[in-house]
Amino acid sequence: MPGFVIKAVPKPEPVVVDGFGSREKVGKICADAGYKSALLVTDKTVYSLGYHEKILDSLEANGIKYAVFSNIASEPTIDIISEGRSAAVGCGVDCIIALGGGSVLDSCKIIAAGAKMPRRKIKNLLDKFIYVRGKTLPIIAVPSTAGTGAEITVAAVVNNANGIKCSTVVIGLNVTHVVLDSELTIGAPESVTVYCGMDALSHGLEGCLADIKTTEEDLQKSRECVRLVFRNLPRLITTPDDIDARQNMSLAAYYGGNAINKQLVGYVHAFAHTIGAFYHIPHGKAIALCLVPVVSFQKSICMDKLAKLAVYCGFARESDDKAAAADRLLAALEQLLETCGFEKGCDLIDRKDYKKLVSMINADSINYSPPKTLSNKEIMRLLDEIRKGEKVL
Repeated sequence: MPGFVIKAVPKPEPVVVDGFGSREKVGKICADAGYKSALLVTDKTVYSLGYHEKILDSLEANGIKYAVFSNIASEPTIDIISEGRSAAVGCGVDCIIALGGGSVLDSCKIIAAGAKMPRRKIKNLLDKFIYVRGKTLPIIAVPSTAGTGAEITVAAVVNNANGIKCSTVVIGLNVTHVVLDSELTIGAPESVTVYCGMDALSHGLEGCLADIKTTEEDLQKSRECVRLVFRNLPRLITTPDDIDARQNMSLAAYYGGNAINKQLVGYVHAFAHTIGAFYHIPHGKAIALCLVPVVSFQKSICMDKLAKLAVYCGFARESDDKAAAADRLLAALEQLLETCGFEKGCDLIDRKDYKKLVSMINADSINYSPPKTLSNKEIMRLLDEIRKGEKVL
């Protein structure tokens, strides 16, 4: 079912502008598009770092009027998003400039949709789908992290009226440009870098393994996402200010977002979402816990796909036995996790919670496109492996 749904939703095909300091081009992007005014939306942290200033300078240099809304929180609420929508409508802007991480980018999707339906309350828009006649206000996405891929994904994750995170697919999402500026990520703490890197890697990897018909072009982007993370994330552990590696990780995150749009994700995310929410573990860390156990469990089903990915990433040759090639990819994955400082196993996971965890994993995975559907027994076995950090026979 998810495969049919995802194919029916139109996806944005933005122009990608990349390079160190590339956010300075936002003003010209607006001018070339014929925009007269823009609303720059960000959060207080990004605003306090002054990352918005070069964008505002470029808007002024190109004669673009602007307003700034910097109240987005890490857990965006309906009230905050409503304020953002009011700012966009009140100023009569032609476009939204989304500067920030996943919370800002997702909030801007709802703001841009809500601005086209100003009489509808934001809380009433947060359903499984928001259908916008025509398209949303144009969005120029400027991600400040390299992981979520939210700059391109059609889904927006925000808190509903009950304070619960919900995912809403925006039909008619109009992201016209994505600006990948490595200057925004270069000062990120190591923990943020590796957590975001794991997120991007998991999107590309699960895109490669998804049980969904896709184009070779999209599959190639998913493979490239994985290759870029393997090659560049370790460089950032030793040399955090490596501009090329930062830029490549931003591109990997973008390709990972494309994988979510076109191929969906699978059980790595179902397990990570559940374990992360239940035990309050950061998403990137939860992903790292689940990657090797879940992908290893799927090896027999995904042998050909894993082998091809191993060859693409340079871990195996085309002449190698498929099982051996798949094992080399898994070994490289374990080595990457070790390089990034992730430990195996998780003492927080308790067997007495398994019944609830299994139910949550089943509920989450129904929205995805995994290689196969796992039984409750298989899910519990994987929970054992994730908890212990070793294979359970």
